[in-house]
Amino acid sequence: MQEALVRRPGSCIRRLAQGDRARQMQFSRFLHNGAVTVTEMAETAAARTAVVVAGRDVLAIQDSSELVFGGKEARARGFGPIGRGGNLGGLLLHSVLAVDAVTGALFGLVDVKVHNRRGGKVAARRARSTADKESQRWLDGMFSASRVLHEAARITVVADRESDIYEEFARRPANVHLLTRIAQDRRIEAAVDGSTMLFAFSDRLPEQARFVVTIPAAPGRRERAAELALRYSTVAVRKPKNGAAPDLPNSIVLTLVDVTETSVPEQGEPIHWRLITTHTVDSPAKARMMLDFYRRRWIIEDYFRTLKTAGFDIEAAEIQDPDAMVRLVAAVAVTGVTVLQLVRARDGTTDQLLRDAFDPADQPLLETISATLEGKTQRQKNPHPKGTLAYAAWVIARLGAWDGYYGKPGPKVMRIGLQEFHSIKYGFQLGLRDV
Repeated sequence: MQEALVRRPGSCIRRLAQGDRARQMQFSRFLHNGAVTVTEMAETAAARTAVVVAGRDVLAIQDSSELVFGGKEARARGFGPIGRGGNLGGLLLHSVLAVDAVTGALFGLVDVKVHNRRGGKVAARRARSTADKESQRWLDGMFSASRVLHEAARITVVADRESDIYEEFARRPANVHLLTRIAQDRRIEAAVDGSTMLFAFSDRLPEQARFVVTIPAAPGRRERAAELALRYSTVAVRKPKNGAAPDLPNSIVLTLVDVTETSVPEQGEPIHWRLITTHTVDSPAKARMMLDFYRRRWIIEDYFRTLKTAGFDIEAAEIQDPDAMVRLVAAVAVTGVTVLQLVRARDGTTDQLLRDAFDPADQPLLETISATLEGKTQRQKNPHPKGTLAYAAWVIARLGAWDGYYGKPGPKVMRIGLQEFHSIKYGFQLGLRDV
C-alpha cells in the first residue's frame, strides 16, 4: 500500500492499482476493512520511532491541519470539515512528529489521528469538559509523546497557540516538558510589579538579551534577518474561572519567554511571540534555547505541505467513503514522513543513519544503484558516507530526476525517486525468488 501511495498520490483506487485488477481489489479491501484502524497504523509507525530516539534530546512537535477535498469547489458548496453537511468535504489531521532538538533531524511519527467531524448540534464550549472537545487531541498528543518516547533523554512537546490549554499543563506527565505559544491573556498571581494579567506582566519585563536571527522565506514573505529582544520570568498562572475541571490546581508555576522583533520588516508584521514552558529558564542562553525549540515547529508545517501541495496532493483524492478516506489519509500521513526525512537529510546536516528511514537490508541495493548513477567527476559522485540517510537521499533524488547540480530536491522529487526505488526493489526481489 505504501509503495502505491508514493507512486500515485491523490488518486482513486483504480489508479493506485495501475490497472491491475488484483491490486485494485487489495487496496479496496484495505481501505474498506473495518479491522484496519488509524490507531494500528499510528502504533506501527510509533514503534519504529521509539527505537531511534533512545538517549536523544527530542522535540515532540504537534499540530493539526484541515484537509478539504474538492478544493475551492468544495468550499464554495459549504463542505468544510467532513460531516458538517453530511458530505465528504474535509478531515482534521492531527500529527505528532519526533525531531532532534539539536540537529532538527526528523526521527519519525509519534502519533497520528484523523478526526471526522460529524454533524449535529453540540453543547456550549464552556459547558463541556476537555475530553468532550476537539482540544482533547492536544492532551492525547502529549500523552502519546510520554509513552512512545520514554527512552529519550528529554522530551519537550512543542505546539502553537491552539495548544494553550490550562489542563494540558496541569496534567503533564512527569517525563514531559511543554513549550507552547500563548494564545490568550490569562490571570496570574499578583506579580512584583502589581500585574494580575499575563500580557501586562510580559510587556513590563526588562530586556535580557538581543540578537539577530534569519527568518526563513514563507508563502508571501521573503527570507530576512530579524533583530529580536528577549525577556523571561517565572509566573504563576491561575486556573480559568470557567470550564476548568474541579480537580485542577488553582495555579501552576511556569516560565514566560517573550520574544519581540525590534527591527522593522519590509513585509508583514514584526514578530512578537509569547511562549510559556515548564522548563526552568534562568539565563539568556536557556531562553534562546526555548526560542530555537519553538522555531523547530515549522518542520510540521513542511510536513503538512508535503502531504498537500508539495508532494502527495492528498486533497485531490477521489474516494467518497468517509471511513475509507480516513484510512487513506492516515496511510499517507505515515508515508509522508519518509519523504520529508529525505528532504531534510539531503545536505548531510541531520547526521542520521540509513536505518532511521529504511530497512537496513536496503543498503546494498542503494549502494548498487548509487554506483550506476554516479559519473566520472567528483561532483557527479555521491558525496555522503555509505550507511547514512544523506547517502540514501542523494540516490533517491537522482532516481527522481534531480541532475545533481542545480537546486535542491524537494518533496515531489523525493516522492518520485521513492517510487523508482520501490520498483527496482520489487524487481530485485522477484529476481531472487526466480533463482
